Amino acid sequence: MTSSSTPGLARFNTLAADEAAAALHEVCASAKWGSLVLAHRPYAGTEALLSASDAAMAELSAQDLAEAMAGHPPIGRPKPGDPASAREQRGMAGASEELRAEMLELNLAYQERFGHVFLICATGATGEQMRDAVKARTGNSPEQEREIVRTELGKINRIRLTRLVQDSPEQGA
Repeated sequence: MTSSSTPGLARFNTLAADEAAAALHEVCASAKWGSLVLAHRPYAGTEALLSASDAAMAELSAQDLAEAMAGHPPIGRPKPGDPASAREQRGMAGASEELRAEMLELNLAYQERFGHVFLICATGATGEQMRDAVKARTGNSPEQEREIVRTELGKINRIRLTRLVQDSPEQGA
């Protein structure tokens, strides 16, 4: 039910600007994305927030996208101590050593080709699905890949924003 307001959204709407900016930075490392989303507060409902996120993603330059990607660890190596990273990459948690080694190799090849980490909305994806995606996407042009990354970041941001405005302040504390 993404159209209604939640206690988490009401809390987000009333946070001090610096606190809201910090919360948005946890969602997406792009300063431009965060400032664009922040500028439209208060949000009447979660869907309005998600729409603002999508609109902000569409405005990001290649440099803004690079800044956003810098906040994401490689697939198969979630940030230590980061529950969001671990949760999103759960599909790699039970992967065989062989698949983990293959992903490391594929991640490195992708990063060498494109100059940034392989980014995919990993929530709900298996290790094999992520492997197949990196294999398929390595053949893309940089321009094609930048737009795929924009789409994947948008999906990740939507999931993280939804979680942000649904969580109660006690959760995760």
